[in-house]
Amino acid sequence: MSTERRRQLHLNAFLMEAGHHEAAWRLPHSNPRADFDLRHWIELAQLAESAKFDSLFLADGPALIGTGEFRPPGQLEPLTLLTVLSQATSRIGLIATVSSTYNEPYNLARRLASVDHVSGGRAGWNIVTSAGADEAANFGLDNRPDHAERYARADEFLKVAKALWDSWESEAVVADRSTGRYADPERLHRIGHQGRHFKVAGPLNVERPPQGYPLLVQAGSSEDGKDFAARHAEAIFTAHTYERASAFYADIKTRAVSAGRDPDGVIVLPGIVPYIGSTEAEARALARQFDELRVPEYGLRQLAAVFETEPSVFQLDEPLPDFILARPKLEGTQSRSDLIIDLAVRERLTVRQLISRLGGGRGHFEFVGTPEQVADTIIAWFEGGAADGFNIMAPALPSGLAAFAEHVLPILRGKGLFREEYEGTTLREHYGLPVPANQFHG
Repeated sequence: MSTERRRQLHLNAFLMEAGHHEAAWRLPHSNPRADFDLRHWIELAQLAESAKFDSLFLADGPALIGTGEFRPPGQLEPLTLLTVLSQATSRIGLIATVSSTYNEPYNLARRLASVDHVSGGRAGWNIVTSAGADEAANFGLDNRPDHAERYARADEFLKVAKALWDSWESEAVVADRSTGRYADPERLHRIGHQGRHFKVAGPLNVERPPQGYPLLVQAGSSEDGKDFAARHAEAIFTAHTYERASAFYADIKTRAVSAGRDPDGVIVLPGIVPYIGSTEAEARALARQFDELRVPEYGLRQLAAVFETEPSVFQLDEPLPDFILARPKLEGTQSRSDLIIDLAVRERLTVRQLISRLGGGRGHFEFVGTPEQVADTIIAWFEGGAADGFNIMAPALPSGLAAFAEHVLPILRGKGLFREEYEGTTLREHYGLPVPANQFHG
């Protein structure tokens, strides 16, 4: 009789101030100042940990979000916030978004290693290449670097960061009181990197992280993004419909094999925005409550930003303009723009209907239904070759995350698909991933 353990879902709690829906802050039970309320973030982290999520995740970008007129425009710096959350939790993984375009490898490798140390091996890095022109303007640039150039820099950035994390061998520190010898300098390595984008001597001034490297996460679905993920990513956050998700899943696993990696070591986590009600009618009423609080002007601005154009080119009660449907070449979020066009064409949506559909998850899969229907959908994707788990994007926080934990997780646990308790203590252990070998050892 086989004793092989059934494949388990991986679940990440994607946290975003009052919730993922653009109007979440306007709900009667929401905290409109959740963005800078530390108690709010601590309670969310503790809620996710009590539900035994693999990890929580903070998005970020080095620029104001929109104009601030219709939605909270700023956020706490994520590595600072994760350091605080690491002391308010003990097991859940802690993933922050940090740009490879507007950082230097030495400083960022040091900060990430520090978070991994203070959290006991629970840090993860969502590697982004920063597509926004407004972000470039904050770093003295008239234009953002082009798409391919940003990924070329990211690739070299990762090579340097990995070498820096490896620059301390595990036996480097001897701390011998009797001889006065603290460390073995032969086991502290200069990396001597000289490349197109970076020149870094090393070694790092922080001991190798407990996990070897923080968990490496990536969220781009362009061709450059998928190639980068196949080489480096250990978890991938992505936005898709089921059909697109299945094709993406197969593609990324094939690319990982071509890159000489174990495809099971690349965990694919699509986003899902669940509106949960005890009945379908209750779930629809909840989704409608969010939709009625939207400000269409905000949706138009966000749509225009994706397509790198002006809001005035859109007519609310008309389809997307022809020049958008022709899929112009963009320097920003190429995969997200394709997803939005596909959604608009497939469902024959007007611009008004489209921005309504994007209000909750910005193109991520939205599902309205009962706990059983949400669980059945997750299982269908998981067992149908479209996902290794999900990025749970509650439309309102903490209520949506609490509803998922209270009503959906028991169904998944009842089918043996999600943990009852944590078995490991590090983020890599939660995802079933090994500590990377040290390139300087032996």
